[in-house]
Amino acid sequence: MNPSQSIYLLLLIPCMTLGVANASPTTALGTQTRPSELQSGGLLLRRADGLRAAPTLATDVEIKVTGLVGRTRVTQRFYNPTRDWVEAVYVFPLPEKAAVDSLKMTIGDRVLEGRVQECAKARATFEKARSEGRKASLVEQERPNIFTTTVANIGPGENVEIVLSYQEVLRYDRARFSIRFPMVVAPRYIPTTSSISGFSESGWEDTVQRAPVPDADRITPPLSNPASGRTQPVSIRVRIDAGFRLVEVESPTHPVRVRAEPDHVYEVELSDGLVQAESDFVLSWRPVVGKVPGAALFHEQWQGEHYALLMVLPPSPDPDPDAGASEIRLSKETIFVIDTSGSMGGDSIRQAQKALIHTLGQLHPEDAFNVIRFDSTVEKLYSQARPVNQASIREAVVWVSQLDARGGTEMLPALTAALIRGTERRAVRQIIFITDGAVGNESDLLRVIRRDLDRSRLYTVGIGSAPNSHFMTKAAEFGRGTFTYIASPEEVEARMGELFSKLDSPVLHDLIVEWDATGVEAWPRRIPDVYSGEPVVIAARLPAGVGQVVLTGQRGREDLRIELDVSGGSKHAGVARVWARRKVASLMNSLHEGAPVDRVSADVAELGILHHIVTRWTSLVAVDVTPTAPVDVVPEKHAVPSLLPRGWSWRTLFGGKDAPANTQPSQPAPGTGPGDLHLKQASASVISTQALASRPLGLLPMGSTPAALLLGIGSMLLGISSLLWRSGRGA
Repeated sequence: MNPSQSIYLLLLIPCMTLGVANASPTTALGTQTRPSELQSGGLLLRRADGLRAAPTLATDVEIKVTGLVGRTRVTQRFYNPTRDWVEAVYVFPLPEKAAVDSLKMTIGDRVLEGRVQECAKARATFEKARSEGRKASLVEQERPNIFTTTVANIGPGENVEIVLSYQEVLRYDRARFSIRFPMVVAPRYIPTTSSISGFSESGWEDTVQRAPVPDADRITPPLSNPASGRTQPVSIRVRIDAGFRLVEVESPTHPVRVRAEPDHVYEVELSDGLVQAESDFVLSWRPVVGKVPGAALFHEQWQGEHYALLMVLPPSPDPDPDAGASEIRLSKETIFVIDTSGSMGGDSIRQAQKALIHTLGQLHPEDAFNVIRFDSTVEKLYSQARPVNQASIREAVVWVSQLDARGGTEMLPALTAALIRGTERRAVRQIIFITDGAVGNESDLLRVIRRDLDRSRLYTVGIGSAPNSHFMTKAAEFGRGTFTYIASPEEVEARMGELFSKLDSPVLHDLIVEWDATGVEAWPRRIPDVYSGEPVVIAARLPAGVGQVVLTGQRGREDLRIELDVSGGSKHAGVARVWARRKVASLMNSLHEGAPVDRVSADVAELGILHHIVTRWTSLVAVDVTPTAPVDVVPEKHAVPSLLPRGWSWRTLFGGKDAPANTQPSQPAPGTGPGDLHLKQASASVISTQALASRPLGLLPMGSTPAALLLGIGSMLLGISSLLWRSGRGA
C-alpha cells in the first residue's frame, strides 16, 4: 500500500464514523411530519430537518359522567430519547363540542399549569419564555375538534406528562344516552382549483393550482402503513353516575366490561385493557322502562351569576282517534348521496352500500327517489327522480351493489346536484347524505347548504371508524335535518330504521322559549327543529327571580306547549363553561350568515378568557419561572405518524397491498424504563397525504450536527480520496 492509498483509507473511516455516530439518537424517533398532521395524539420534537415523533409510553383516558355532562381527563406520557434540548408539538382530536379548560404538563420535576390568553398574546408569552430558556407550553385550537400543544425546552432524557381536561354535554336520542371519545383524525381530502395566472411567450396560458382551504397543510395527516406493525396503546375507563338504574350499557365500537356499583353507579373499562388509537370509542346506555327522563335541570352559581342546563323531551305525538290509525302520510322525494371516494375503501363502502340498500326498501309507492354517487366525479342513477316501484328499486339495488371506492372526495359538485330540484314535485323533499366526511373544505360546503337548501332537508349519515362528525353535525344543523352515526356494520339496520322512523314522524318546529323574567341569555338563541325521540337542550344565564320557562311549538296540525318550573334541580360544576361553549358555537355560526369577523373574534376571545376555555381566538399558555435550558441553545423540533383508521384500505388509498390488522398492543414489562423501550423506525412505511411530488425522497439521520452537512463533508472527503487513489495508482 503506497502513501496515497493510506490517505484514502484514513479519510474514508472518519466519513463513515460521522454517519453512524449521528444516526443513533434518531432511531428512537419517528419520521418527518408537520405540526398538525397526526391523526391521533402524538408528541412531535423539533429538529433541524423538521418535526419527528417522540415515543408514546402510555395514554390513559378517564371519563366521569354525571347527569347530562361528561368530564374527561386525558393523560399521555412521552419521553425525549435524544441528547438535545427540544421543542415538542402534541396533536390530538377531541369532540367538536368539548369545552377545553385545563392543561397540566409535568416535565422532569417541574409542573406547569396553563392559563387562557388571547391567541396573539399567548403566542408572544410562549416565544419569550422559549427564548429565555424557560419551559413553556401552548395549546391552540386548529378546528373545533382538533387541538395542538407546543412545549419548549425539554431536556435530554426527560419524561413529559400531559394532562388535558374538558367537558361536554351528552348526546341523548330515542331513550339512549351516548358519549364519544375520538382517537384518530382521518386524513382530509383538499380539493384544488385551476386559474389562469398569465400567458407565456409561446402564447399558451400559465395555470396555477390553488387549494381553497387556508389551513390545508395543518389537517392533511401522513399515515402509517398497517404493515409496519406500529401500535399506539390507549386505556379507557368510564364512570357513569346517571342518577337512575340502567338496563343496558354497551359499546358498538369496542368490547367492554361493565360493573354495577351501589347508588346506580356503573364502572366501564375495555375488555382487553388496551386498544389501538385507530377508531373512535363510543359508549351508550339506556334507562330501565319507566325511568326515561322527560326533563332534567342542572345549575351552577359561578362568579355571582346563575347558570342552568335544561333538557326537555317533548312527548311523542298521539294518533288522532278521529283520523283512524294516524294522519295521512305525505308523499316524499328522497335523494340519496353515497360517497365512493378512496377514503371509503374497505369496510366503509360495504357499510354504506348496506345502509343505502336497506333504506331503499323503506320507500313507499307514493314516493320518488334518485341516487347520486361521487368521488372525483359525480354520477346520477337517473337524470331525474323516479317514482318508487319494483322495477326502479330493483335497478337501484343492482347499481348500488356494483359501486366501488376510488378517487378523490369532490363533495361540492355532488351536494350541488342533490340540492337542485328536478321535475318531480312531492310534499316533502329530503336528502340523505352517506359519507365519512373526510374533507377539508367544510366552510364552502356549509355555505352552499345555507344558500341553496330552499325547502329541502338534509340528513347526514356518518360511516366508518373515524367520521368527520364536526362537519356532518353542522351540515345537518344547517340543513334542518339530523346526524346519524353508524359505528359498525351490525348497527346499520337499527340506526337506519331509527332515522326513517324520525322521517315518518311529524317534526316539532317553530320552537320558542319564553322565561317569566327579563335578562335571560339562553343558547342556542334559535331552537332547531326537533325530531321524534330527540330532546331540546338549552344552556342559560339566569337573573334572580326566574321561576318558570314555557316551550311552545308546532308538530303537524298540533300546537305544543310545555311549562316547567326551573326552581330546584341538581348542582353541577361546569355548567357555566357549557353555556360559554354553546355561545361560542352560536357566534361562530353567525360568521356563515355574514357577521363581521372583527366583532365575532372580539366576543369569542372575551368569552374564552372569562370562562377559561380554548377557542379559535384564545389559547392556553403555561410558563415556568426558572430557566432550565442553556440560553445559547436553540431547541430542535422532533413525531410518531398515526395509524390508518380501522376499516380503511391502504391499497385503495395508495396502491400496494393491504396488511393484516394491527396486533393488540401490550403494556411495557414491569420495571421497564424509557431507556429500555425499543422502537423500530418505520420511515419506509409512512406516506404523506399531500401531493407525492411535494414529499421528500429520503430522510436523513439527525444528531447534534445536521446530517445533511455531515454527508456533504463526507462526499467531499470521498471525492478527495478518489483523486488521491487515482494519482497513487498512476504513480
